[in-house]
This record gives sequence, structure tokens and C-alpha cells, in this order.
Amino acid sequence: MVTETQPRGAAMRAARRRREHVRRLLTHLGLIAFGALMLYPLLWMLVSSIRATEQILRDPSLLPNSFVWQNYTEGWVALEHPFHHYLLNSGIVVAGSVVANLLACSMAAYAFARLEFRGKRLFFAIMLATIMLPVHVVIVPQYILFSQLDWINTFYPLIVPKLLATDSFFIFLMVQFIRGLPRDLDEAARIDGCGHIGIFVRIILPLSVPALATTAIFTFIWTWNDFFTQLVFLTDPDLYTVPLALRTFVDSTSQTSWGPLFAMSIVALGPIFGFFLAGQRYLVKGIATTGIK
Repeated sequence: MVTETQPRGAAMRAARRRREHVRRLLTHLGLIAFGALMLYPLLWMLVSSIRATEQILRDPSLLPNSFVWQNYTEGWVALEHPFHHYLLNSGIVVAGSVVANLLACSMAAYAFARLEFRGKRLFFAIMLATIMLPVHVVIVPQYILFSQLDWINTFYPLIVPKLLATDSFFIFLMVQFIRGLPRDLDEAARIDGCGHIGIFVRIILPLSVPALATTAIFTFIWTWNDFFTQLVFLTDPDLYTVPLALRTFVDSTSQTSWGPLFAMSIVALGPIFGFFLAGQRYLVKGIATTGIK
């Protein structure tokens, strides 16, 4: 009886292992297929950037039949200014937004996570409620206000509001992270004579590097790709950022330069990929340690 049961059990375990291997293989094949589907538009744009304009819309394949490298040189100088002018404008807006968000949102998050004041829960709830408020609702009052301040066609409307901690998502993210830090560290620093400023600068900020890096990466990507608000507040071509510059390649008379457009789109993606890859480790750690999974 025992001798018959043992081979049967071994056969059942071997069959389970085979089914597990097949399941893993099918899972990986499905993920690879899904990843290829998601990457297809990006790969098509990359291939189209080295195709002739008349072939781009007629050939959906990923195998280029010609290599038109002139698309990059023509696209770089096709607009009123060289393309590095628009890259510099976007860099100014992005750098100001990142610094402003890191400064203002970290201070607001420390106040919600560590300080006690009247109406704290109410203000925190109002802050969270603003996450659900579409930008289109506030864009008209903002335009009127910035127009009265004579800030239209300047970078101020794109940077200054960040200094007022208007991005509630990042405040919430950092609040969750700071709440996870032991309060014993605050007590030890307070015994050594630190006030709230000392605790914030010497204890909270150094330990909040993952959350700060996550905020910086998301701010960089969202600001670099922002088209709507920059279109509203910037009408002077000299101040155009990369999204607005790419829009000028599309001609209303249907004479669109698709080749140079795709070439400059690939160039515009470079800083995003570089910044993301440089901070990917902090991004994953920051999201994982703030409870947003």
C-alpha cells in the first residue's frame, strides 16, 4: 500500500510543478505582449522620426525603409528660435516648480503631521478635497488675478502658485511619510534644544529623501508635459515651452511637418527618461513607504 502511494504522490507533485511552470510561462508571455502593446506608440514615433514625411502616415510598421536623419536637424531650426531655446524655457519652469513644491509642500506636510493647532483636521480635509477639483474650474479666476498683477506672458503664473503649496497630492504623500517616522526622534532633538525649525531641517528633511525625490520626479514630469496652463498664460512665442513649441509644428492648413515633429518629440522625451531613471530607486521607495500601493 505504501509503495503504491509514494509514486502516486511524486507524480502528483511533478504534475503540479509542470502546471506551475506553464502558468508562469503564460503569465510572462502575457506581460511581454502587454508591454509590447504599450511601447508600440513610442517605438512607432521613434521610427517615424527617421522616415520621410510622406511615408509616416502610410506605413504603420516598425521597420523603417529609409533613414532621414535630416528630420532632427530640420526640426531643431524649423521654428522661430532653435529648439534649445524652448528646452531652456521648459527647464526654467520645471526647475522653479520643483524647488517651490519641495519647499512649500514639505513645510505644509510637517505642519499637518507634527504640529497641533485648531482646525487641523478641517484644514486637512479641505486640502484633500482640492485634489478632486479640476484645473479647468480655477483657471479663469487665476487668469483674471494674474492679469491684474500683469503676470501674463511671464513664468510667474506657472511657478509662484507652487510656493503656496497648491499641489495637495504631494502634501498628502509627504504627510503619510512623516507620520511613519518615530516621534522619539523629535523628542530627542527637542531635548538637545531644537525647535520646530531645527527638527524640520535636521531630522525630518534628511529622513524624507524618498518622499522628496518622489515629489521632485512627479513635479518634473507633470510640469514638463503640461500643455493647458502654459497655453493659457504664455502667448509670446519667445516664452514658449517644449509642449507649445511642438504644437507649432502642426499647421492649420494641414501642411504638418510630421518628420521634424516626431524628431523633436523624441528629443523632448530625453530629459523625462533621464530624470526618471536617475531617481527611479527613490521613486519606488517613496511610494512604497507612504502607503500608496
